[in-house]
Amino acid sequence: MQKEFWNERYGKADYVYGEEPNDFLREQLKPGDGLWLFPAEGEGRNAVYAASLGLKVFAFDQSEAGRTKAIRLAEKRGLQIEYRLGPVQDIELPKAHFDGAALIYAHFLPEFRVAAYRKITESLKPGARIIFEAFSKRQVEYQARGEKSGGPQDIAMLFSEDEVRSLFAGIEFDLLEAREIELREGEHHHGKGHVVRFTGQKK
Repeated sequence: MQKEFWNERYGKADYVYGEEPNDFLREQLKPGDGLWLFPAEGEGRNAVYAASLGLKVFAFDQSEAGRTKAIRLAEKRGLQIEYRLGPVQDIELPKAHFDGAALIYAHFLPEFRVAAYRKITESLKPGARIIFEAFSKRQVEYQARGEKSGGPQDIAMLFSEDEVRSLFAGIEFDLLEAREIELREGEHHHGKGHVVRFTGQKK
């Protein structure tokens, strides 16, 4: 069901969330040569940006249409990314392997989310950096009043700050906040929204 939804959304000619990286990622991600993980990467805008900074990129998503567009975007910019196909529960992530991870609107189904975020955290080396932005539980208020900023309709897939602390218990937070932002990321992330975001390091 999820795979079909995303294949249909990403099957359009345009990049539905745009070709430019997420603003918070752009603010927080620094040039380097480490290996970074990009879960639920969709059409590749954030992974390709990381590659432009000199980082090695391992991305995954369950959508074939998303992967096709991500590889196309990387080639258009003369860059390379590794991009695997599959849902989070099936992707092999070696433990203590990555130098960083960027989770940008990586919302997983309720039955997988605890195991998914633990798996991702365990794949990070000690001291690895993590950058996270996703919709908060208050996003349902913005959806109800007609904002076009998007997000899952299921509140169980959204986040509170307390849930983030629990789901990422292996992370030492530098920043953790919930706030309203203005999104300008293509047709599906456009307008006011409410997010939880954090940066931190693997303990």
